[in-house]
Amino acid sequence: MTSKLMKLASQSQLSSWLPSIHPQVWIFAIGRFLSEVGTGCTLFYAPIFFVNEVGLSATSVGVALGSASISGIVGRIVGGSLADSEHWGRRRTLLLATAISAIASLVLAATNDFTILVIGSLISGLGIGFYWPAAEAVVADASQIDNRRETFAIARLADNLGLAIGIMLAGFLISIIGSYRWLFVVDAISFLMFFGVVYVGISKTEQQQIKELERKEYITSWMAVLSDRRFLVYIAVNIFFTIYISQIHSTLPLYFKNFVIKSTTEGFAQTTISVLFTWHLVLAIIFQLPVTTFLKRCSHTLALTVSAILWGVGFGLIWVSGTAPSYNLAWVALALGVFAVAIVSYTPSAASLVTELAPENQRGVYFSVNAVCWAIGSFIGHPLGGWALDQPPIITNTFWLGFPLSVLIVVVILQYLNRILPE
Repeated sequence: MTSKLMKLASQSQLSSWLPSIHPQVWIFAIGRFLSEVGTGCTLFYAPIFFVNEVGLSATSVGVALGSASISGIVGRIVGGSLADSEHWGRRRTLLLATAISAIASLVLAATNDFTILVIGSLISGLGIGFYWPAAEAVVADASQIDNRRETFAIARLADNLGLAIGIMLAGFLISIIGSYRWLFVVDAISFLMFFGVVYVGISKTEQQQIKELERKEYITSWMAVLSDRRFLVYIAVNIFFTIYISQIHSTLPLYFKNFVIKSTTEGFAQTTISVLFTWHLVLAIIFQLPVTTFLKRCSHTLALTVSAILWGVGFGLIWVSGTAPSYNLAWVALALGVFAVAIVSYTPSAASLVTELAPENQRGVYFSVNAVCWAIGSFIGHPLGGWALDQPPIITNTFWLGFPLSVLIVVVILQYLNRILPE
């Protein structure tokens, strides 16, 4: 009898952490996990490869990676409309996105100069652009108001698990093969695996079928989005968050590798960088559901304010790591830990807020505009970070102090958004 009660209590506790999630979300999470394994192989190592192996400058690499935002904006706009389209819908848009992304990875694997890097980045940006509106809409369609943040958290958890494994796999492959190029081949294979999961396991949800009966013209949908004052205010603040995230993906790995952030004349070793970003993602995995559950009792704007403050603290710690005479590794590890909590505070609340602001028959378009923020953030963040790394050390180190100051702007905008949301 006692064991039965304990079993029931355990099941009750598990259900409180993992509320009823639509089966399609779990299938989609598996696909995202497989895809992110490949992305983890290249995400943090790509800037190091293009600068230290191909021989490009940090600024040119930042510009090339930022060029993906140009095609990314086009992909996000078209992808949002395709995701809402009766003839295309979520599934076909995702299939198109994964196929394009696989091609982009193969082009990047063959990169020998700036031109090929730009071409590969443009193709990659297009694939990512098609992907995100449809991906977020799939999760939104399968969520309910009472478990929306947890549903998005599950998707993000799958992303972070895949990235963590990808980073460890990349470190292993580099030590064995000694070539960064094969990492992009692995990334292409992972996209093809994701293609297979989407092809077999993703279908139209009930919400999407209902929407097709209530569909509006695309132009009307876009005009409605661009006249939604609350959503546009959110977009303004969201661009700041995406700029912050772009620094983790492109600027920080190269900063850790090539700059004096310990008491020797070199940056961190490749294995150390791998361990650091694995640490960052492991913490994100551990804290994803607990932080989401804790912040569920808060408004979306308060959760985003908490995230913004954590971003400011994290960048302040990065500045300390580059200027402190000792314990640089400890400061970096602490900063990446703070960034992990900042990200898991941000992503579920941001996606849930977009879902609640968007009419059910326009989620694809709303998430399309939301995804444009990521393209704009990358367009600004990658070249800005690359420029900072090509400057004298005093400017490079001071660069990190600008982000905590920008957090003050973010907090002010969020307070204004909190006042107008009830409208």
